Amino acid sequence: MRGDYVNKIMFKSKKEGVDYTTQEKYIALAGNPNVGKSTIFNGLTGLKQHTGNWSGKTVDIAFGRYTHDNKNYLIADLPGCYSIKSQSLEEYCAAEAIRDERTDGVIVVCDACSLERNLNLVIQICEITDNVVMAVNFIDEASKKGIRINLKKLEEKLSINIVMVNARKKTGLSELMEIITQKNIKKSFKVNYGRNMETALKIVKKSLSSPVFKGNSRYISLRILENDENIWNYIKNKQKDHNIPIATIYEARHKALNYLYENNMYEDDIKDFIAITIVRASHSIYRNAVDIKCDKKQTGILKADKILTGKVSGFLIMIAMLGLIFYITIKGANYPSKFLSSVLFSFEKKLMGILLFLKIPQKIAHMLVYGGYRVLAWVVSVMLPPMAIFFPLFTILEDVGYLPRIAFNLDKCFKKCNACGKQALTTCMGFGCNSAGVTGARIIDSPREKLVAILTNSFIPCNGKFPAIISLISVFLTPFLFNSGILSSIILLIFIIFAVYMSLLASKILTKTVLKGIPASFAIELPPYRKPQYFQIFVRSVLDRTIFVLARAAVVAFPAGIILYIICNTYISGIPIIKYICDFFDPLGKLMGLDGVIVASFILGIPANEIILPVALMIYTSGKTLVDFSNINFISKILISNGWTVTTAICAILFFIMHWPCSTTLLTIKKETSSIKWTVLSFVLPTAFGVVWCIITKLILGIIC
Repeated sequence: MRGDYVNKIMFKSKKEGVDYTTQEKYIALAGNPNVGKSTIFNGLTGLKQHTGNWSGKTVDIAFGRYTHDNKNYLIADLPGCYSIKSQSLEEYCAAEAIRDERTDGVIVVCDACSLERNLNLVIQICEITDNVVMAVNFIDEASKKGIRINLKKLEEKLSINIVMVNARKKTGLSELMEIITQKNIKKSFKVNYGRNMETALKIVKKSLSSPVFKGNSRYISLRILENDENIWNYIKNKQKDHNIPIATIYEARHKALNYLYENNMYEDDIKDFIAITIVRASHSIYRNAVDIKCDKKQTGILKADKILTGKVSGFLIMIAMLGLIFYITIKGANYPSKFLSSVLFSFEKKLMGILLFLKIPQKIAHMLVYGGYRVLAWVVSVMLPPMAIFFPLFTILEDVGYLPRIAFNLDKCFKKCNACGKQALTTCMGFGCNSAGVTGARIIDSPREKLVAILTNSFIPCNGKFPAIISLISVFLTPFLFNSGILSSIILLIFIIFAVYMSLLASKILTKTVLKGIPASFAIELPPYRKPQYFQIFVRSVLDRTIFVLARAAVVAFPAGIILYIICNTYISGIPIIKYICDFFDPLGKLMGLDGVIVASFILGIPANEIILPVALMIYTSGKTLVDFSNINFISKILISNGWTVTTAICAILFFIMHWPCSTTLLTIKKETSSIKWTVLSFVLPTAFGVVWCIITKLILGIIC
């Protein structure tokens, strides 16, 4: 039986139209996060995997093909993890792939600068298989820090082959593949856990007589002693095809535990004992094979970390950095947005002419062009330029190593809310797209804390909300200042800080009510500072993020435009349907400091946040199709003539920040949670916050003004 790992390979190969069923060898690529594993994978396969700078980026297994000496190899880029004890999704996926009987070899990528910590994973993998090759990356950086690795001593201690590589320069990759193709004739290093534990392991190992456990029975015995749930599930799955006597294994475990108890070791101590023994073994090997001559060059890095992660300085720098990104995005997106708008809208007449030439009925042609296409053109012209600026800038922070430090700063805030520190990472993702933030919650191990991150991500204003928020700030909050760009960025930053605080408050409420529990531990690695690869950043931020998010928005924008056109052009008793909708929501709008038009616009803007303000302007001007609001003076005249004040604008901005997720995000939430209940709650929670805060703001400003 091939197992889930190989089944995933086969499924993916069929989708790609490649036959991997012949004589390919399966090679697993493992390693801690931030060791250059995905970069090596890209160098071997030519695929452009995104190389994130924090733990848990690669949750799913990625596959690629490599040819060496006329032989085909299927390489699996496993999730980055610190161990393979199946305590998290990343560890489970990695362990499943490595122990699968069809895996022919494992390449463990290590960072020469953090070799002692990386050795923990190497040793655990050596417990499973002998065919292990260790690829030591960043050897040049280690050399600069005065770290000298004795390759021969390291190979002798581990009894495996080791190759020095430079992932970015693609050096050592051919040698790496040359070695992994040769079966390791030596027995790889196995930790000696002491007489008592080794005896207990032998007792359990004897019960694993089935050939299916051949080669990794020692590893499985360790997990059985630890009572690993995933290992028991693995054994039960194998039982169907291999007649495995599970009762005998349970009996052997019980016998081994009794033996340990007689020698003063309790079941609850086994996990800690194994972990401590592995750490000690790693330290011993590292001490004998690595020499650190000088660490003075680390002083500057430590000082930088002290400032960037300081209690006060860390937050001030983080706020200033985000403010700078928002300022560049705001100022830089204006002209490209106007240009795109003029180009895309110039096609309307041509499209109309083509449809009429094809003898499409005029009403349908108008609906398709002035409804579907116009909304689509609007979403693209408004959404693309800010994303094309924001995502690369955000990715630079990631590549240089600063984003994990932001997560480190925010970790304590989320812990105080009884949420997981990894939620800080999903919060950062939400600034680009809430849908991406929801998907990013996969890095959180605990189902409870994953739900908290998913349900609160919509509090973070995504890229689609920024244009409208910025326009309202420019019209009502900075109208008379000569250089309003800087002040607009500051005011926007204040609203964003407020949004993050509301996200924390919502997390606190959830963890005290429907999602009670104890927060899980969060280990985040602060990677070394590295020079960003600007070209790759631009390519992957445009392809992986900008185009991907834009495509999803465009899919819902076109049908939304058609529906909007029908609502605005269908009359009942001489009054358009949109007017009835606005009148119905007017009492609620007045209570919130808004009006029925803007509330109706929010509802009609569920497919895409980008169209909310244009819809409102269209209704105010009694238009039948979407209007351009790139001209600030145009917006100002329409809104003020329809009774908008500073209070209205602030309430509208608050509701932009806190209201239901867009349809794309809602669909993503449904997919990630597989639950209508949680999807509905994700809709209700931010909306309730938005309504309450709008009412409070109206009352406060009404008293002040």
